[in-house]
Amino acid sequence: MTDKSLIAVLKKFETEGLAAVRDASDLGALERVRVELLGRKEGSISVVLRGLSNVPPDERPTVGQEANRVKEILSRAIVERESSFIEGTSISHEDLTLPSRATWEGAIHPVTQAVDEISKIFRDLGFTRARGPEADTEWYNFEALNTPLDHPAADEQDTLYLTDSVLLRSHTSPVQMRTMEKHDPPIRIIAPGWVYRRDTYDATHTPAFMQVEGLVIDEGITFVDFKATLAEFARRYWGPDTEVRFRPSFFPFTEPSAEVDVKRVVTRQDGTREEMEWLEIMGAGMVDPAVIENAGYDPERYTGFAFGMGPGRIAMIKHGVDDLRRFFENDVRFLGQFTS
Repeated sequence: MTDKSLIAVLKKFETEGLAAVRDASDLGALERVRVELLGRKEGSISVVLRGLSNVPPDERPTVGQEANRVKEILSRAIVERESSFIEGTSISHEDLTLPSRATWEGAIHPVTQAVDEISKIFRDLGFTRARGPEADTEWYNFEALNTPLDHPAADEQDTLYLTDSVLLRSHTSPVQMRTMEKHDPPIRIIAPGWVYRRDTYDATHTPAFMQVEGLVIDEGITFVDFKATLAEFARRYWGPDTEVRFRPSFFPFTEPSAEVDVKRVVTRQDGTREEMEWLEIMGAGMVDPAVIENAGYDPERYTGFAFGMGPGRIAMIKHGVDDLRRFFENDVRFLGQFTS
């Protein structure tokens, strides 16, 4: 067969093929047309391409180019026709027998929830929220708070130093001193924020954790104000039946100092009430006169109290979690329990 006759045959395939594609009534009919025209074994165009070896060498390029042209036109027509069928139907490629997947929803982390709840209670008691730098100097982190640099807390085995005198704060108490430097009494603030220590990562300690510090400075502040404020906080947070006790302790920046414990009363689902054991929730005390003097205040005129608590520990107690690390492992199955 000459190249002219083969080209005529190819043009006939093109005309009849385009008509067949156009007349296909559904995807099944269109697939049959595709196999008939372009199928690898019996397709009309494929047969012509396989027979090029029988065409004289000087005529093969012309026939091959025409065959490829017709193949491309028919392929494009089939794809376009297939698209028109798909767009005009509601075919679903999903397996409707699979169980549904719930949408992941963001939520407030349980420790952040505790910070927000603590902040709200103290805001209702007249406190203002304050903040300060996480990288601070030895003066603000230790010396201004009546902690000498030869104190064990200032040693490199406990504190994360960035340079010789700059460190990652080990508590948010530096915010208290910075606030006193900028403002005159009366002062009533809380300072939530991240703090850093060389602690072992275990069930009750992490090297980085949230802390909430509080400070009150004014004329005539007494130990009675100190006890009444923290007892009111505990009852608002844990419930009106909560008992509060203050145990003598020692902190360099408060005198006298105390550990604050609570004993909660828990109501079970069956209505029974159970009194829990005593649990420590914070350290606190009356601000040492040396700290007040370091801020530039007259310690004979002004007094105050300060306190500090770990909202991570507060959240553990509230939710009955026995390992602090679970709050930081990003297990959505665990954290999903605390969505509100």
